[in-house]
Amino acid sequence: MQKRWSIKENADEETINQLAAALTIDPVLSKLLVQRGIDNFDDARYFFRPDHRHLHDPFLMKDMEKAIDRIEEALKANEKVMIYGDYDVDGTTSVAVVYGFFKKYHRYLEYYIPDRYKEGYGISTQGVDYAAEHGYTLIIALDCGIKSVDKIAYANEKGIDFIICDHHTPGDTIPDAIAVLDPKRLDCEYPYKELSGCGIGFKLIQAFAEKNNIPFEEVTRFFDLVAISIACDIVHITGENRVLAYYGLHKINNNPCIGVKTLMEVAGKTTNYTISDIVFLLGPRINAAGRIDDAKHSVELLSACSEEHAKEKSDLINIKNSERKGHDLSITDEALAMIDSDEVLIGRKSTVVFNENWHKGVIGIVASRLTEKYYRPTVVLTRSNGHVAGSARSVLGYDLYEALCGCSELLTQFGGHKYAAGLTMPPENVAAFIDKFEEVVSASITDEQLIQQIAIDAEIELKQIQAKFFRVLNQFAPFGPENMSPVFISKNVYVSGYPTLVGEKHLKMTVVQDCSQLFDCIAFSHGEYLDKIKKDKPFDICYTIEENIWRDKRSIQLNVKGIRVSD
Repeated sequence: MQKRWSIKENADEETINQLAAALTIDPVLSKLLVQRGIDNFDDARYFFRPDHRHLHDPFLMKDMEKAIDRIEEALKANEKVMIYGDYDVDGTTSVAVVYGFFKKYHRYLEYYIPDRYKEGYGISTQGVDYAAEHGYTLIIALDCGIKSVDKIAYANEKGIDFIICDHHTPGDTIPDAIAVLDPKRLDCEYPYKELSGCGIGFKLIQAFAEKNNIPFEEVTRFFDLVAISIACDIVHITGENRVLAYYGLHKINNNPCIGVKTLMEVAGKTTNYTISDIVFLLGPRINAAGRIDDAKHSVELLSACSEEHAKEKSDLINIKNSERKGHDLSITDEALAMIDSDEVLIGRKSTVVFNENWHKGVIGIVASRLTEKYYRPTVVLTRSNGHVAGSARSVLGYDLYEALCGCSELLTQFGGHKYAAGLTMPPENVAAFIDKFEEVVSASITDEQLIQQIAIDAEIELKQIQAKFFRVLNQFAPFGPENMSPVFISKNVYVSGYPTLVGEKHLKMTVVQDCSQLFDCIAFSHGEYLDKIKKDKPFDICYTIEENIWRDKRSIQLNVKGIRVSD
């Protein structure tokens, strides 16, 4: 696939040089800081030294006082309390955190995860009915509820109070709950707006602990679960999220809870976890329970108190993940064949595919794979409970949610983010939706947005990659949205030795520039360049810098994102 290389605009040179002098670092590194909005020594110290004291006062969040007062009232009166959460990673970690915290202080506590297929996303009528039938008078909803105006009204009629802890963008009407915790509320002045759903749950238990003189360690023991939610829900790793992710990764790598520990073991990696490792190794397994079976298995694993129980659940979840992979690969193959055999679909600026027999639990993954392949806004649809359900994914810079707003008259419901969304519609609307979505996308997407971009932070010479440079660069981690691992470009490099293919399509080589140090490189999915790279022919590479660990030997490796060979 064609990719465009885009080098970020130069920041102010004077600011870069002053910061480099103050920190005694390479100006390239201070440029990276300035690109991230860090232009003075104090901000840099805050960035390089995340500290739990940087966490904001939870009572700055609107309705937090009301939420804590209502929880204290419930505990004092021995009310039955339900912890309600979504079935994805963010939802199940949220439930594990809040349930795991409060079960030490309250006997009458249960959690509830809606069935992905029978109840769908968010607060369900069935969930409210279950609470009413079993005498629950307070529900704490996590990672959902901000748009459940009708369901909260229904619960109120049944005498059930709600505390909503959500991080999604509210609609025009805020639900009539006892408390609605959501930093994205227009009337909420909480300083940080990008918390995950689990992050909101964490602020809830932090507030309860502060008010009730509970040691902070009772809250920090959940750092690993919060970091997993941050990684897998693809929220910004800036500000407060960066502090939480930093401490969460430290806990994962040093003292994870029993459930996370056993999950790491079945995933085949038990040390040196990064945000990326969480996304690709832990997240799919936690998600698989809800995609294939019941998300409660994930909550049981993440809140397990014994190694025996955790091992049982992690083994089960690993099996479900293998089943998920089978569905994922077969449906992806079917969808690719469907597109490749249809000239109309190939020529569009959007992709919408529908098969009523596809497994609903994996269509989001398939949508991501199709977006990766064709690089355009994508919707994958299947039949579910008499409706057509879909998962949608977008490309860099294009607001998918706004595009779905333009098709709203054809949809029963929809919700999500700029880059990922879910939707349902009547079966008879599918054909009209396919045409309408293409019409909306074609009218609003730019040609540039349809070409995958490699965003390059800075140009450097290979000789700049010294031990201190790499050591400081590592302190930019944890990496993720809005703080991605920096991408560098080096021009006129030469191959040394003989490039080889790894796994048929990945290119492994060693490069040199101006007779300086040799650097090993791995270029995933760049096998086609094997015959284009010649010893006497210079070429450009863009790459990230990483540490490669092989048989306990550590070395610097360039992870090549793009190769440009002159004609």
